[in-house]
Amino acid sequence: MRLTTHVLDTSTGVPAGGIAISLYEVDGTVRMALGSAVTNADGRTDLPLTDALVSGCYELTFVVAPYFEARNVSAFYDEITIRFRVHDGARHYHVPLLLGPWSYSTYRGS
Repeated sequence: MRLTTHVLDTSTGVPAGGIAISLYEVDGTVRMALGSAVTNADGRTDLPLTDALVSGCYELTFVVAPYFEARNVSAFYDEITIRFRVHDGARHYHVPLLLGPWSYSTYRGS
């Protein structure tokens, strides 16, 4: 099925636009790039990151340093990688990132 994401800047309470995201499939120590996107003004990608999700292990890497640098905000993270497992490739997976300069969180959305 498909994989979507969005990024919310919790320090300002607004969507985080302009963040580059890469999607990888992970098999042991091997990462295979599957796609990339940049968040729009609503903090979302214009299209799903993939429409061909199958069972397995994946990583989403969010490049956040330029986002904070453009806002003159000192931040701790350069990139944030979220590794997750898909058990049922027939379902929609949504993996949001809640982002601040000093912390982040994520969850399995719908």
